[in-house]
Amino acid sequence: MALPNATSMSAVVLRWGDRLSQWLLNLLLIVGALLVLLPLGIVLLASLSPTLEVSLTTTLTLQNYAAAWARGNFLLAFANSTLVAVAVTCLQIVTSALAGYALSRLQFRGKQMILLIVLTTLVIPFQLLVVPIFLVLKWGHLINTYGALILPTAVNGFGIFLMRQFFQTIPVELEEAAALDGATRLQILWRVMLPLTRPAMVTLFLFTFIGEWNDLFKPLVFTTKPALRTVQLALAEFQEQFTNDWSLMMAAVVITTVPVIVLFLFGQKQFVRGIAATGIKG
Repeated sequence: MALPNATSMSAVVLRWGDRLSQWLLNLLLIVGALLVLLPLGIVLLASLSPTLEVSLTTTLTLQNYAAAWARGNFLLAFANSTLVAVAVTCLQIVTSALAGYALSRLQFRGKQMILLIVLTTLVIPFQLLVVPIFLVLKWGHLINTYGALILPTAVNGFGIFLMRQFFQTIPVELEEAAALDGATRLQILWRVMLPLTRPAMVTLFLFTFIGEWNDLFKPLVFTTKPALRTVQLALAEFQEQFTNDWSLMMAAVVITTVPVIVLFLFGQKQFVRGIAATGIKG
């Protein structure tokens, strides 16, 4: 009987090594996913329990969600947060697309300096700018208005940088062909460039919408009217000074979290493509 040669044996060893490494990688990913999902599972179980203590004999109920929805007046909070998040997101997409295209394609004096200034804004916390922004809003009689929640973040350096990086990945020949057909700069941007940057725009949309939805700082500082409160202000009201109904609070957390999770699930593929494009070309 012929013995297997060294080449076939090494091939078998390599094949089993690849399978073992793939199994270990899958196991590591599963463990990581469980660690990430564990806190979410605890929050969900606590929100469905009549008390904070959960056991195998605990009867799960949806009463906490009904009580949390009524106590937090989430219908008004959802409407305000959605309005603010959508308005800020749309403004950031428009301003980021225009500025990103100019910094990517147009040639003018001071272009690199402007790009450096845009990047510098990424390391400045919004909290450091709250006093001058508050004074400007007060001068413009915008305190306790939707303008105070929308205008301070209508332009974002990250959005400009993201769109610029994505524009850099699009061949210039496409613009040259459109220019030969008589298209203007704005027509090229609208009809040629923007359709090709959908992953970047979806990424910017998700980042901005989720950031505005979870923002507590602006509504807390720039508004005092109950009619303008957002979901984060409504959620903060469940935090009491001496005691807390944790099951009710966990239900409120789930209520405020579900919309952004659903939104992310719908745009996750474009989100990954947009993030990957930010470092392709400088």
